[in-house]
Amino acid sequence: MRDRLASQGISGLRPLAGGASSLTFAGDLADRRVVVKVAPPGHAPIAHRDVLRQARIIQALQGTAVPVPEILFDDAGEPPDIPPLFVMSFSPGTSVEPLFGPDDAGAETAVAERFHRAAHTLGVLHRLSPAEFGLTGEPVIAPAAEVDKWCRTLETVDPALAPGWQQVAHALHVATPPPIAPAIVHGDFRLGNLLADEQGITAVIDWEIWSVGDPRVDVGWFLINSDPDTYRRATPYRGTTPPVRELVADYRDAVGRHVPDLEWFQALACFKSTATWSLIVKHNRRRMTADPSLEAMAEALPGLLNRAAHYLA
Repeated sequence: MRDRLASQGISGLRPLAGGASSLTFAGDLADRRVVVKVAPPGHAPIAHRDVLRQARIIQALQGTAVPVPEILFDDAGEPPDIPPLFVMSFSPGTSVEPLFGPDDAGAETAVAERFHRAAHTLGVLHRLSPAEFGLTGEPVIAPAAEVDKWCRTLETVDPALAPGWQQVAHALHVATPPPIAPAIVHGDFRLGNLLADEQGITAVIDWEIWSVGDPRVDVGWFLINSDPDTYRRATPYRGTTPPVRELVADYRDAVGRHVPDLEWFQALACFKSTATWSLIVKHNRRRMTADPSLEAMAEALPGLLNRAAHYLA
């Protein structure tokens, strides 16, 4: 990869932590820092490993009110042996998940403001029309299809991890709300996938699973990850982050329209979280040495399903 990028003037590659679906490196281009994302070698660059698709949406959003890095260069390679990659500008700021651990994420007022600004940024994203960015060829993912996707994941894990998930899936299908106009959906919008500084959100990152679909899928996911009662982790920010109703108001102000049935999408988000964490626990148990912090999440999964049922009620 150093050889491939040397012709573009990029040097000093070093790994950046974070992300499992593609590999991320920092580098230098003249007097500026850059970030390189490359698909895992030896695998077909499809779905969440399709880094050129990620570059496409980031490039499409450049010049909009949604802050994203600048795409500087991409290379299709010759997969699977020579994987595709792209290079983007380095965005300043830090990424935090204040409700998911005991670490210090900053001053309470600054963290609370970051939640408000994130909600606003999400509304700005969903205000954009996919057609204006040449995304009319993208399949529109319906809410019911989201339920089916996570059902397929749960069918592959130990049933004891998520007891009763079939009943929750059935209830989601029965109560599926009518669709609204499709939007660009990030797919994993939460504070951990944003960079921010004292002035605000500097970049929305990690576009591995973006799609065109119901924007409320993003909203529900953001809201459950902004609620300290979702995972009930030990955190110094319990009681200091904005109430969910305030974040909903921030989002509605930014998107400029009424957004109905958010309880259903919060239920879907809890169901999705159950599925993704079940898969993580399954893979963790296959390791020679399991990570105890990941195994501990197994205890939270029944509670997530109960929260889904609560939202549906």
